[in-house]
Parts: sequence; structure tokens; C-alpha cells
Amino acid sequence: MDLGTVLRWTAERYPARRAVGGPHPMSYAEWDAHTNRLARALARLGVRRGDRVVLSLAGGEPLASLHFALQKLGAVSVPLSFRFGAAELAYCVADAAPVMLVTDESTEAVADEALADLPPLTRVRSGAAAGTIERLAPAEPDTAPDATVSEEDISVLLYTSGTTGKPKGVPRSHRAEHAAAIAHLVQTGQPLAGAALGVMPMFHTMGLRTLVATVAAAGTWVPQVRFDAEEALELIVAERVRSLYLVPTIYWSLVRTGRLAEAKSVRKLAYAGASMTPALAEQLCDALEPESFVNHFGSTEIYTFTIGPDVAAKPGSAGRAGLFSRVRLIDPDPAAGPDDVVVPGQQGQLAVSMGSPEAFGGYWRRPDANGRSIRGGWYFPGDLAVEDEDGDLWVAGRVDDMINSGGENIYPDEIEDALIRCPVVRAVVVVGLPDDRWGQAATAFFVPEEGTTAEHAMAVLELFAREQSGLPSLKRPKRLIAVDALPQSAVGKILRRELTSGHYRALADSTTKADR
Repeated sequence: MDLGTVLRWTAERYPARRAVGGPHPMSYAEWDAHTNRLARALARLGVRRGDRVVLSLAGGEPLASLHFALQKLGAVSVPLSFRFGAAELAYCVADAAPVMLVTDESTEAVADEALADLPPLTRVRSGAAAGTIERLAPAEPDTAPDATVSEEDISVLLYTSGTTGKPKGVPRSHRAEHAAAIAHLVQTGQPLAGAALGVMPMFHTMGLRTLVATVAAAGTWVPQVRFDAEEALELIVAERVRSLYLVPTIYWSLVRTGRLAEAKSVRKLAYAGASMTPALAEQLCDALEPESFVNHFGSTEIYTFTIGPDVAAKPGSAGRAGLFSRVRLIDPDPAAGPDDVVVPGQQGQLAVSMGSPEAFGGYWRRPDANGRSIRGGWYFPGDLAVEDEDGDLWVAGRVDDMINSGGENIYPDEIEDALIRCPVVRAVVVVGLPDDRWGQAATAFFVPEEGTTAEHAMAVLELFAREQSGLPSLKRPKRLIAVDALPQSAVGKILRRELTSGHYRALADSTTKADR
């Protein structure tokens, strides 16, 4: 099914039901009509089936409405991060080769700079001011545009966060987006007709999944343009939000308000995008007492790899293959193929079947990336995992993050899981830095807890790592560096390459460098 039809059919079933929550609500009938007008306005400006349109907007309802308008035309939505600088925006615009760029007041200046050296491109503004697409749309009929859309057409072109290099374009069909939305509803237990918080950015798969799944379930999508913990709690309470699907960093901020227990309407929790500490999972369970708490493990390319269905009972477990997924653990050797399966209990690299209806068909104009990541009908995302005695997977880290120290392979996740238990550590990430003796020295970058000086935290963590972490000497970090924050992408993923390339400011650095 195409996504324009998803919205239209929901509006036909429940025209008066609240579709968009927050300060500017709309019913499903109103939202369907509004997106029809937007689609016709875009068509009048020259957008046709298959055309790519870059959406560089802050977020919220305007972005969601333009996304659905493009679906109704059979055009391709290309939502990009509003945090992009000029160079990043220019790269993605040049790569996507769109027919149009839509900006708002928060992104116009960056777009001006980004397009300075690119071929001429149609520019459209979004917002409340005169001349914006929203001001042009009311003059159009509110009936569905005359466009033929196939479920095999490309719905959206998402750009990966680029934690290890330039972002890659991931084209996803209407079929894949719809299948992912249905899988999301089933796997997370998001209730039909329930309200969901739409704070995750729509240039990320989590933001789009919440949006489309909520529409498919005839629920209320409650947008928050930019995350603020106190405002988010007010929206959750006012709209009686029943399900949350967030990254751990946002959950952490909600917990830190001390008011999360006020969100009594929330019954379903799910997280993705990064690992969650057992301590944070316990705090969430204590505050909300959810009916279900799910760990969703997947990617932009294939929405679901595995589902950990009970975070409270088995925190950290990635669980088993999702509803529409098939996974294997393969020999970590880069030359291994999808049939080189490891034995249970042995660590292997994850492979996910491209036969999933949630899967993409290959990267946008990147045959080199396809060659590295797709082999024999299986997608290799670069994750390492091990299967336990119950058949559940535990993610051990990334193949690219592996540290070779003194000829031994060390995986950062194990060290991070141990060090985060230190009471003076708020956040920690471990990377390998060049070292004359060890080749790579396992180096722990950490953020001290509030009220703790960097020097005191350094001393406590050094003692903790040696005496209380339970880590063997081989895996203890050779160096500790205190920083005020860890570099993150727009959706909370740690950018390890920023640390390995030296882009950080040390508050304190252990004086003994890699000689232990």
C-alpha cells in the first residue's frame, strides 16, 4: 500500500478523530484535505511522480504534512537534518539531485550558503509568512491529486547519520515503509487509536515510523518540534500519550526532570538508536510501570533486525528476529558469506535477510557501499552479537569499533558497560587511539557526574576500573579522558570518529599514557 492511501483511508474511516495533537490540532478529515491541497500546490510548481524534493525544515506538523503531500504525488520526500551546516546540506542536495528544496526560517540562511556553488534549484519556503507553500495551498481543491502511485515507488530517501564518514542515501519504497509501520505496531504494542509523542526527527527512521504507524492505527500524532523535557511531559499529560518510542538520551532527560511519574497515561515503552543501561531501564520501569517495554534493534536500511520484547526482565538483550525479519550470526571475517554461520554461543557478525518487506533495495548511487554491505541476498550492517542459551541475541559492538590492542581484539561495549557503573560517571565511550606500544590503546572518554570535578572523577574511575569493574587487565582502559560532553548525532548516536580524530576538549587526562 502507498502512504498517501494510508492517510486517505484512515480519514475515510475516522474523519472526526484527532489526527494531529498539540497547540494546532487537526482531525483526520482536515489533515487529509490539507495534504491534498499541499500536493496540488507542489504539482502546480512542477513536482511530478518520481521527483525528489528536499525538506530542510525544523520539523513538526509542517514537515509531516509536506511528507504526506509528496506521497500523494508519488514524489520522493528527502527530509534532511535542520542541524546540517552548509557543507553537509550541499553534499546531500548534490547527491539527491532534487527538483526542489523546501526551507523554513530556521534553515534558509544555511541553504543560501549551501546552494551558492550548486546548479540552480527551485526554492520554496514553508511557514506562516506570505508566499509560503502553506499560503499557496488553500487556493487548491481539497480532493486527492490525480496521480498514480505504486507501492514499489520510492517513498523517501533518508540519509544515514554518517557516524563513520559521508552520509549514504537510503531509498525506501512505499511497501517497505508501510510494512515497517505495521511491524512497529505489532512489535511495540502501540495501541490502536492511541496518542504517540512525535519528538524523534523525521529525517530519522524512528521519527517517520512513529508518524506513519500512528496514522495507520488511526491514532493522534503529537508533534514536538524540538525536544524539551518539561514541554514533552506537558504534552504527554495533556494529550494522554499512551506510547513512547525514543532514544535513551531522551528517556534520560525525562527521568532527570523528577516528574516522569506524572505521565500516568503512558503504558507502552520502546527504544532504539543506542544501547540503554540497566540502571536507566530500571528507573523508567519504576516511574511508569509500563505494560510493555521493548528494545527495537534495526537500521535505516532494514527497519527491524530483532526485537527484545521485555526490557524489564532482560535489559540489554536484542531478542530475536522481528515479525518480518530473518537474521543470522556469521563468521566475523570480512570475507565470510551468509552461509558461514557461527555455532551458538560464539560471537559473530549480524546478517539480515534482504527478503524482508521492510528492507531497502540498495544505497542511492553507491555501488561501492552495496558491495560492502550486501552479499548473497543478505545485509551486513557491521554489528557483532552473540546468541545466549535462550536463543536471544546480545549486541557486542560494531566491527568497525573493535580495538586491536597488543594483538588482542577488544570490543568497547563490554568496557563501557563496566565503567558506566562507576558512581562518578554520567556517560562513557571507549575507542582505540594510536599507541606506540599497544598499536591501539583502549581509551575511555567519560563525562563526570554533576557536582564532581574532573580530577576527582578521574581518580575515582581509575580506582574503580582497577578494583571494582571486574574487567581483566587486558580490557581495562589504558587511558582515561574526562570531557564535558560526548559528540552525538542529531538522534543521539555517539560519533566515535570525532574522538579518534582528536575533536574533543579534555577536562582531565590520565597522566599515565598506555604504559600499564
